[in-house]
Amino acid sequence: MNHKDLAEKRYLDMLETACGREIMRLLNDDSVIEIMLNPDGHLFVERLNLGKKPTGVILPATQSENIIKLVASYKNQVVHEGSPMIATEIPFLGARFQGWLPPIAKQPTFAIRKRATHIFTLDHYVKNGALPEEMANFLKEAVLDRKNILIAGGTASGKTTFANALLDVLSGSTDRMIVLEDLPELQIACDDVVMLGTTDIINMRDLVKGTLRMRPDRIIMGEVRDGAALELLKSWNTGHPGGICTIHANSLESTPYRVEDLIREVVMSIPHNLILQAIDLIIFIERDKNGLRKVSEIGELSGFNQNRYETHLLYKNKQV
Repeated sequence: MNHKDLAEKRYLDMLETACGREIMRLLNDDSVIEIMLNPDGHLFVERLNLGKKPTGVILPATQSENIIKLVASYKNQVVHEGSPMIATEIPFLGARFQGWLPPIAKQPTFAIRKRATHIFTLDHYVKNGALPEEMANFLKEAVLDRKNILIAGGTASGKTTFANALLDVLSGSTDRMIVLEDLPELQIACDDVVMLGTTDIINMRDLVKGTLRMRPDRIIMGEVRDGAALELLKSWNTGHPGGICTIHANSLESTPYRVEDLIREVVMSIPHNLILQAIDLIIFIERDKNGLRKVSEIGELSGFNQNRYETHLLYKNKQV
């Protein structure tokens, strides 16, 4: 075992000690997709198809603070009262970690979003009653026909999980895929894939601009959350169709206005025609009354009149 492997093993041993048996069990449970620790020490967990539930576990503040500081240390970061936030990835697990210390929160608090170990296909969504078979087949054809698809929804609504379901349709494709993410969550079973991630000095706009010089067939973005929206739509509309991206939005109808808000971060004049031409489909994901994630609506933009986008609704789930 070389020096690097020894260092990683030593760090993992320290992480297991800090987290304790219960959290490590949840981290190693494939059905768990998110682990959330509140400032009062109560631990909650979300599982696939079961929603969010309390675990009954209560962590002391000293333990949760040690976890946050240890996760930060792997990236050579230090968290303390003067710098009380850490947003990073837990090494070896592919899990996204967001942690806060006082005075931001009353006591240490964090959330761990795990990377999917099992891809839910569109057929799974049909089987689980989250999507009609007719619409699943329609979406499969849309992906293969190189439609540009925007997946919208709130935080933890299942946007990335559904993006992976759409990308599963492309398994075995010979297209050259360029995938842009802040943290690695998307998975594509193809030979010609380039995965790129942002850093403290390279943002998403930089990645999109550089991507155009890498001969992409499809440009996939994990999530658009800033002015990179303009560059992405330009690329989708100028010879690189077949893109998939997620975005935070409150409804299907509000999604193009959310795109406008992001574009305004870089230009004041909104290119309405570009938005209409570049976005072929919008899929809105949300939780139902039981907390389960479902496809709520699928639609397409049909026009822009009197300063409003017109939406043609293709599907609406009445059970959400």
